[in-house]
Amino acid sequence: MAETMRDPPMVDPPIRLAVCVSGEGTTLQNLIQKIRSRRLRAEVVQVVASRPRIGAIARAEAAGIPLALANFHARSRAEFSASVFESIRHNNCDLVVLGGFLSLLTIPARYKGRVINVHPSLIPAFCGKGFYGAAVHEAVLQSGVKISGCTVHFVDESYDSGPIILQRAVPVLEDDTVETLGARVFKEECKALPDAITLFAEGQLKLEGRRVRVGSLV
Repeated sequence: MAETMRDPPMVDPPIRLAVCVSGEGTTLQNLIQKIRSRRLRAEVVQVVASRPRIGAIARAEAAGIPLALANFHARSRAEFSASVFESIRHNNCDLVVLGGFLSLLTIPARYKGRVINVHPSLIPAFCGKGFYGAAVHEAVLQSGVKISGCTVHFVDESYDSGPIILQRAVPVLEDDTVETLGARVFKEECKALPDAITLFAEGQLKLEGRRVRVGSLV
């Protein structure tokens, strides 16, 4: 049976986003800029950091976005996850975006089908535990593949294994470095993630088994 991933679309108000971060916050900054330039109809109402003293925290503070710090001393994944979703639930977020978030989560029932991630490869290639950041692009270059890209997917409780929403491809050039390939992929991430958020907000994502159908749910 097909499962609609969101209630029928609402024109107003904008979708309420929570963004979970573990690093410099470039994905968060992209969303902030897209919203400010009116290229994304959304509002980031909560940022959750997995650890202190990361660059993303300064970006959230500069944008005036409420910030919460997860319990990075938690003794279990369940305890850590509960600390992540506490402020998200309190602020009635519609959708949770993992923006370079490196910790595996246990997703509460309320947020099943409402957590998405962007990964810097074409899943199922170059993904899973240990594949993040520069390590992904290094593996791509060492493999000799000619195409890479990014994937936006729903998050389940394993690394990079949730149903795929959309993907964008880029060429792998002969003279590429980790840095040049990473920059090319990130440029596509900056388009793909807002597109996926918009599709979710408009009620255009439908889950059929492992497949996500994209289109108007009439």
